[in-house]
Amino acid sequence: MAKPKAPRRTLDSYTVKHINKTIRAGDCVLMRPSDQSKPSYVAKIDRIEADGRGANVKVHVRWYYRPEESIGGRRQFHGSKEVFLSDHFDVQSADTIEGKCTVHTFKSYTKLDAVGNEDFFCRFEYNSSTGAFDPDRVAVYCKCEMPYNPDDLMVQCEGCSDWFHPACINMTVEEARRLDHFFCENCSSEGQKKLQGSHASRHSDMKVETKRRRR
Repeated sequence: MAKPKAPRRTLDSYTVKHINKTIRAGDCVLMRPSDQSKPSYVAKIDRIEADGRGANVKVHVRWYYRPEESIGGRRQFHGSKEVFLSDHFDVQSADTIEGKCTVHTFKSYTKLDAVGNEDFFCRFEYNSSTGAFDPDRVAVYCKCEMPYNPDDLMVQCEGCSDWFHPACINMTVEEARRLDHFFCENCSSEGQKKLQGSHASRHSDMKVETKRRRR
């Protein structure tokens, strides 16, 4: 007669020996993909379980999707470190964890002085079956009316406080970096088109106007 399986128990924490890191519920981690040519998966730990002997540790996770893994694919405004919190839950061996990472809010990410390999940001939740995003309306800015990509350099108009991509105002990135002041076409006067200087930055302030994300 087969022995009944020992009940699994929930762990408050677990030290992943091969990376010497302690994980807990709520932590974000990098997980080894089955295809080694792909980047590590990003997941949020929901629960940690072990068998009665404390071995065979499993982690219940909620996956983050990268833009290229979504139905719509990667778009121009998606940041290089952007991920979407999905409705896809899974159970994986703790041995597949490759490291810990941090998934920042969009606002806190834009305020980082430096972005490390373990830094990501999330501004959307993603339905993996329908491809829908929450929220489905996002702030837009510039003449191109695109959502904000924190990887892009932008310049701010001192008149209307809007932010613009250099390319959208016929300016190179190098020219934008040299500015001390900038007035857009709508705000510039006859004798004050552009002044030397600017507020050029990876800025998080965005236009209040919103519009539905284009598919």
